[in-house]
Amino acid sequence: MTDVFHALSAPARRAILDALTDRDGQTLFELCSRLVADGHSMSRQAVSQHLDVLERAGLVKTRRDGRFKFHHLDTAPLDEIVRRWKEPPR
Repeated sequence: MTDVFHALSAPARRAILDALTDRDGQTLFELCSRLVADGHSMSRQAVSQHLDVLERAGLVKTRRDGRFKFHHLDTAPLDEIVRRWKEPPR
């Protein structure tokens, strides 16, 4: 759970998640283009590092198709956090 909160703490990573919410299954190049168009000045390497943090937290899953790597939003870790405080204790 700590990984998820850490991943969500950075505005750049939240912007990446927003981009994947708008259109899931983007490549690194597409995400970089989208973030620059939205006013975020990040290098390709910076976006890649943010994606690594999001992947480690389980918020982003990847799928390879040939030489392309597609990034997909996964909200399961967020669902676990919500359940922790929403479900009654046992």
